[in-house]
Amino acid sequence: MQPPPERTAPDAENAPATPPGPPRAPDRAPGPEPAAVSTPEGTTEGPPGGAPGGTPVPAPRTGPAGTPRVTLRSDLRDSWFDGLVALVITAALFALIWARIKSRASSTATVMPFMADDPGGYWLYFLSQAFGWSALLWAWITVVLGLLLSGPRPSWLPLTGPRLERLHRTTSLNTIALIAAHALLFAAELIRHSDESDAWYAAAWTAFVESFVPGGYTSGTGRIAIPVGQAALYLAIPLGLLFYVRHRIGPKTWRVLHRFVIVVYVLSVWHTLLYGTNVWYDGWFRTSVWLLQLPIAALFLARLLSPARRSERLPALSATPGGARPLWTARAAGRITVAAVLAVLVAVLVSGRDGGRDQPPADTSSTHNHD
Repeated sequence: MQPPPERTAPDAENAPATPPGPPRAPDRAPGPEPAAVSTPEGTTEGPPGGAPGGTPVPAPRTGPAGTPRVTLRSDLRDSWFDGLVALVITAALFALIWARIKSRASSTATVMPFMADDPGGYWLYFLSQAFGWSALLWAWITVVLGLLLSGPRPSWLPLTGPRLERLHRTTSLNTIALIAAHALLFAAELIRHSDESDAWYAAAWTAFVESFVPGGYTSGTGRIAIPVGQAALYLAIPLGLLFYVRHRIGPKTWRVLHRFVIVVYVLSVWHTLLYGTNVWYDGWFRTSVWLLQLPIAALFLARLLSPARRSERLPALSATPGGARPLWTARAAGRITVAAVLAVLVAVLVSGRDGGRDQPPADTSSTHNHD
């Protein structure tokens, strides 16, 4: 959602000078000055005569009613409390992961028993996992807030529209930060447990390739799962920051690109289910991940069936011109697909068949093990 276009008052200094002479009667009755007209380029055109030849004048860096225009800097300032909450939850997750692995209650201890034998030696890996889980949680919150903004909003929701939009932006920024921290800590863990005979720069380069270059990680399930996570990171950064340059790329282009944020979330969930060793097996931890997808699918379907923008609503097929029917068919198919996904999620939760393993996979090798 974008803030309403800015309006500016006429600039009196740019008005043509009045020639000397006796005053003459006005051509029209006094009344309110016409409002400025917003232009797509982020400038405003004053009323006729406000600038010579109607030349556009730069819009002020203020929003409606004189409020400051939303910028990346202002949202970074506003995101501190949200980020602090994310760090507290990450610390709690770190303690939970550590305790579960130390007590061998986590399936990670089955897949990588050397970590349970010496949990203190792998604290960076546990911290990376904790940041990964909090990143997934914050991505979930961001998507839910976005769907509430663009679809029907419950009347019982205590947040106003502007507050909901600002929270959506700050959680988005913190999601990017949490994903980046997850990846950086993963690389730091690889450096820490690299071969002692390697020079530090060789170990750093190997860790960079395995963590940030698609195809660089070549052991176990990470061959697929890590490129999926990398795709989520590399899409989240531009898609999350495009909001702050939407006046340059155009609001329509921004709205089209912003819809792909849901792809980042899907990739994050897929990465978690593939590589999160604590959710490899059947159990409440894995079931919780699936359960969290129900609200997303339900809100997404509600957003498609009743979007906030009138132009995005699906008209009756009989009222659709012939040339627009292929687009109508594609949009209808999208709604049917999301409804089918919602039905599959319900079936998975009811049946308990969520793809969890009954035993470790054949290849449990890990570059974290340098024994």
